[in-house]
Amino acid sequence: MGTAAEQLQARLHATLPEARLTPCRLPLAPKLRLWLLSADYPRGPLSAEVAARVVAEPAYWAFCWGSGHAMAQWLLAHPEAVAGRRILDFGSGSGVAGIAAALAGAAEVHACDLDADARLATTANAELNRVTVTCWSDLADVPEVDLVLLADVLYDRANLPLLDQLQCRFPELLLADSRLAPELLPEWETFAIVEAETIPDLDESPIHRWTRFYRPRGQATGSAPAALLA
Repeated sequence: MGTAAEQLQARLHATLPEARLTPCRLPLAPKLRLWLLSADYPRGPLSAEVAARVVAEPAYWAFCWGSGHAMAQWLLAHPEAVAGRRILDFGSGSGVAGIAAALAGAAEVHACDLDADARLATTANAELNRVTVTCWSDLADVPEVDLVLLADVLYDRANLPLLDQLQCRFPELLLADSRLAPELLPEWETFAIVEAETIPDLDESPIHRWTRFYRPRGQATGSAPAALLA
């Protein structure tokens, strides 16, 4: 079977035969490393067969998306938000938010993602950072936690109802998103803004480099600053 990292490499090759993963230190959170798609990944036209595999099984977990990058930076700068607490990284992808929480002193970290490869990525990345993250495929199986982290999970507006479901079960939520207009979250307040890019760079529009941090109105998250962070 090999290590989690070796299994992850094999999964990437199954989708993109010419691509490889490499351990990358995050520019805004240099304490944290992730197995990510190398910067020299193939950018030219893909064969029809490879393109079909990319669409069917996108290796989104091989990127540290801007919102996850920003979340890692914010958590490590504000460890009081997670220290000694039970944390859930929901829609974990690479596991970056949960791993940052563990490095910031969380007592217990869980990650939930429907994608088996994302769970494998979270496991491999947790091992790379020498922290423990317990992975789950079904939210119903996740034990009680104190705070849910959501980084870049609302890229699809169809996921918005997930916020209500999570609020009904868990006491605190912290959302980081670079693509969602505040007007779509009238019951949430923006309490911080962080500039962060996706790693490796996808040449995204500059407007997607600004991640807003949201929390339900009236909810305190650690000692989060009241003023926006430029």
